[in-house]
Amino acid sequence: MTAKETRSRSLSETRGAVPPVKLAHVVRRTSRLDEMVAWYQEVLGAETVHADEMLAFLTYDDEHHRIAIVGLPGLDEQSDQAVGTDHIAFTYAGIGDLLYTYKRLKGRGIEPYWCLNHGPTTSMYFKDPDGSRVELQVDNFETLRECNEWMTSGVFAANPIGVIFDPDELLARYEAGEPLEDLLRQSPLPEGATPFDMLRM
Repeated sequence: MTAKETRSRSLSETRGAVPPVKLAHVVRRTSRLDEMVAWYQEVLGAETVHADEMLAFLTYDDEHHRIAIVGLPGLDEQSDQAVGTDHIAFTYAGIGDLLYTYKRLKGRGIEPYWCLNHGPTTSMYFKDPDGSRVELQVDNFETLRECNEWMTSGVFAANPIGVIFDPDELLARYEAGEPLEDLLRQSPLPEGATPFDMLRM
């Protein structure tokens, strides 16, 4: 196939929607530039690839920047009840990495306000200095197929929110050598509780 044919095929209307290959970055606006940069450096283990009095670009992997922070003086504080993005999430390679990160951040005074086993993920939610929500998570299933089978089994439909867990208790169970599949398995809802009782703002 010639280059012209390849390009013609790539522009063919029969292709339908073409999904992106990845989510590249998130940009935050703030009036607390230095504080926000320091928080994301600490929480994500990110390094700053560029910073000036108005902008900072941070990365923690092979992308040139995953988080950009724009400093604009005098911005209004955000409301929890306004429309917009609820949170951004970052996935760790395994439960050990997530629990280590929890322990490290707790030692620096950064603690989650909500810890939830969603079923597909075990997640810890934090708030950055502006109050924006950041989820640190680990996948609970080894394969996408296993996760999809669980999600379509009816269990997820019965409780699409999840079950709150105590991160210190989960950490102690991990350190005691409990099997990973037991640590990642979603517990039943507490007696008399509904999924909505698991919500935290």
